[in-house]
Amino acid sequence: MTDRLILVLDEGTTSTRAMLFAPNGDVEGVSQHALTQHYPADGLVEHDAGEIWDKTLSAAQELVERVGGPHRIAAIGITNQRETVVAWDRHTGQPLAPAIVWQDRRTAPLCDALRAAGHEDMIRQKTGLLLDPYFSASKMRWLLDNQPAVRLAAGEGRLAFGTIESWLVWNLTGGTHHITDASNASRTMLLALDGTDWDPELLALFGVPRAALPRIVDCCGPLAETDFEVFGASIPITGMAGDQQAATIGQGCLLPGQTKATYGTGAFVLTCMGETLPRSTNRLLGTVLCQHHGKRTYALEGSVFVAGSLIKWLRDGLGLLVTAEESEDLARSVPDSGGVVLVPALTGLGAPHWRPQARAALMGMSLATTRAHVARAALEAMACQTADLATAFSADGAAWTGLRVDGGMVANGWMAQDLADVLALEVIRPEMIETTALGAAILAATGAGRCTTLEEAYAAMSGPARGFLPTMDASTRTLRLARWAEALAKV
Repeated sequence: MTDRLILVLDEGTTSTRAMLFAPNGDVEGVSQHALTQHYPADGLVEHDAGEIWDKTLSAAQELVERVGGPHRIAAIGITNQRETVVAWDRHTGQPLAPAIVWQDRRTAPLCDALRAAGHEDMIRQKTGLLLDPYFSASKMRWLLDNQPAVRLAAGEGRLAFGTIESWLVWNLTGGTHHITDASNASRTMLLALDGTDWDPELLALFGVPRAALPRIVDCCGPLAETDFEVFGASIPITGMAGDQQAATIGQGCLLPGQTKATYGTGAFVLTCMGETLPRSTNRLLGTVLCQHHGKRTYALEGSVFVAGSLIKWLRDGLGLLVTAEESEDLARSVPDSGGVVLVPALTGLGAPHWRPQARAALMGMSLATTRAHVARAALEAMACQTADLATAFSADGAAWTGLRVDGGMVANGWMAQDLADVLALEVIRPEMIETTALGAAILAATGAGRCTTLEEAYAAMSGPARGFLPTMDASTRTLRLARWAEALAKV
C-alpha cells in the first residue's frame, strides 16, 4: 500500500509521543504524554523507565487504532533523548533502578577522578567526547557501584544496559532484540568514533561488562520487528537515531558544513562533517550523525544543557510565567532587558565551557526590573549561548554560513529573530519545527526501502521554511555579547 504511514516514536526528556507521517511528510496524527522528571537532590535527575515504556506504548497504540490498525503502518522510526541510561533485568524485563537522565550531574566526582588519573586525552581521542557526567558510561558505573540490584544482576549475567532507544526496542520486540544504533552508541563514551564495536579499553576503564550492552546496528534498514502482541501484527522497525542526529537529518543537513540548532529542553548544534572524523580543539564534540550500510557520516556538536527547561523553570519553579508562550509577549513588551542578564547554568554549563559545577545567576537587577525584563533576559541567553558555540565552531574550521533551527522554543518568533541578530546570520525555520520526528521518519522510510538515500527521502518529505535576516547594528551586538561575557565569567 503506497499510502501506508510511518509511525515515529519520539521519546523526549519531558514528554513522549507518537507521530504518523504520510509519504510526503505530512503529519497525519499525534499522541503525546508528559513524563515525570524526578529530582532527588541537587544535580540529580531521574526518570521511571517503566513510565517511559507505558506512555510510549499508549501513545503508539492510540495512533495505530485511530488509523484503522497495524496494516496501515509501513514501518517504525525511533528517536530519543540521548545519554539517559536504563538498567533492566533480561529475565523479567523490569527496570532495576531509576533511569539516570542525561542532565544528571551525580558522576562529576568520578569524572574528576578519571581526569586526575590522566585518562581524559585518551577518551577524547577515541570517542570525540569530553570527560563529563553528561555521557552514559559514568552513569553505568554509578549504577553498578550504588544499586545492589544492578550489581547482582551483572554478576548473574541478567543485566541489560541501554539508552532509551534500546529500552524501547527491547519492549517492542518482546525482549528478543537488544540493539542500539551507531548514533546513540557514539554518545555513551564506550565506542571509538572509528570503531565498529564497544571499545575494550573504555569498557575496562569504566568497568562496564560487555555482556550487558546492546549490539550496535545501522541507523536505518531492517533493524527489528515488533512482537505480534504489541499492535496485533508485526511491524518492522527501520529507523533509529538520537534526537539531535535525527533533527539534523530532518533539517536536511547531510552535506559537510550544513548546520542546525535544536532548542528543546537543551540546545544542540550540529554541523555535518561528512566522512571526516571530527576533531575539536575548542571543546566541541565529535559524534556519529548516521550509519547506513555500515558507512558513517559524522558531525561536530555543541551541547547547551539548558534552553527550554529555563522557560519551564521560570513558569513552574518561580511562577513568573503563566504559560511558556507568554515569554514572547513579555520580551516584546520592553525595549531591552533593562541590563538584566541571566546565565542559565541550572545543571552546569555545557559546550564550549564544560563546567558541571557552575550554577545559574541572574544579574543586573534594580528596582525598575520587572518580570518582562527577566523573561527577555532568559530568551536573550539562548542567542548568547549559541554565539559562544558559533565562535568555537569557527575556531575548529567549521564556520556557519547560516543556521537551520527547530524545536519547540523556535515557535517563538522573537527568539528566532534575536538569534539572527546576535549571530549576524540568516536563521531558517521550517514550517514544521518538530524536525526530530521528521528525521526519524526519513530514516525509517529509507530503511524500509521507500527511498534509496536520505537525501532522496528528505526531498520527498520536507516542507516550506521561513528565513530571519539580521537587523541589529554592530555596536548593539557587541555590547550585548560583552555584557554576557562579563556575567558568564562570574559563574
